Amino acid sequence: MADDHSSFTKDVLLVKGLKNTTLVWRLVVLAFAMVCGVYICSICLKQISTGTKIGFLDINVVQQPCPEPNIEPWEIPYVHYPNPKTYSREECSCHPVRYFTILSMQRSGSGWFETFLNSHPNISSNGEIFSVKVRRSNMTTITETLDTIYNLDWFSSASKNECTAAVGLKWMLNQGLVQHHEQIAEYFRIHGVSVIFLFRRNLLRRMISVLANEYDKNAKILNGTHKSHVHSPKEAEILAKYKPTLNSTLLIASLKQVNDTTTKALEYFKSTRHIMLYYEDVVKNRTKLTDVLEFLKVPQMDLKSRQVKIHKGSLSSQVENWDDVSKALTGTQYESFLHEDYRR
Repeated sequence: MADDHSSFTKDVLLVKGLKNTTLVWRLVVLAFAMVCGVYICSICLKQISTGTKIGFLDINVVQQPCPEPNIEPWEIPYVHYPNPKTYSREECSCHPVRYFTILSMQRSGSGWFETFLNSHPNISSNGEIFSVKVRRSNMTTITETLDTIYNLDWFSSASKNECTAAVGLKWMLNQGLVQHHEQIAEYFRIHGVSVIFLFRRNLLRRMISVLANEYDKNAKILNGTHKSHVHSPKEAEILAKYKPTLNSTLLIASLKQVNDTTTKALEYFKSTRHIMLYYEDVVKNRTKLTDVLEFLKVPQMDLKSRQVKIHKGSLSSQVENWDDVSKALTGTQYESFLHEDYRR
């Protein structure tokens, strides 16, 4: 009986031992599973984090190139896609831009002509940029200025909200242009800049306008304000009252000097793509403006200007010493200037 009791006790203890051992193993397996779960989760989180970083940092957006413009092969050097430093062209980035320069002389109608161009929503002509001497002090400053203009980083009243199709400036022959003509012509060639020549046929009329404008710079007839151009007939009438006195002795030499300067400019830039205009022709026939728009390859439209012509009528009514002027030019190659007239 005692042996049976002892045997039963041993069996009970053996069963309890097995149960305790099973519980321990279960706890071990559970702990191992938890550790593995935490490890696997940490690996997944790292992968997700890495994937996120790659998605935002390493993927580059490749911009599609602009479609090829429908142009003739010879036009390719004159079509540009500027990338301004000061702003983004965004939706205009694939709109081609032509570069131009108006080469002219003071009092030859360039300001009036430029207002026509700037009435076009896709043309920006930035005025007489090189009237400021420091900008034309040497070829380096000239190049920097031109680069800024043609890269669409030059801001003026000519800047447009619409996509620019043609950008340029007006440049007087006595503003470093002739002095650095070789380097400038090369710049025009490399950068595909087209030239618009604008001169006056009647150099005598130009001389009268120059002298009258110089007088008003000091006299300031219009309420103490100097105006090279006006927008009302009344202001034009007031300015036209002044009649300059011309030096009849130096008259022919002065006209010849202006003519020679013009001839040299035409020779210096003859290899540059250009169009030739005369102020008188534009006054008589506004279809000349259509030719300019075609030259610049911009949409055709009716161009307008608010400027009012100052000196009208016959030359004899605009010069104080007309008899001396007439006598000096009669029988010379400039005699036709005494009689040529144009009205509109």
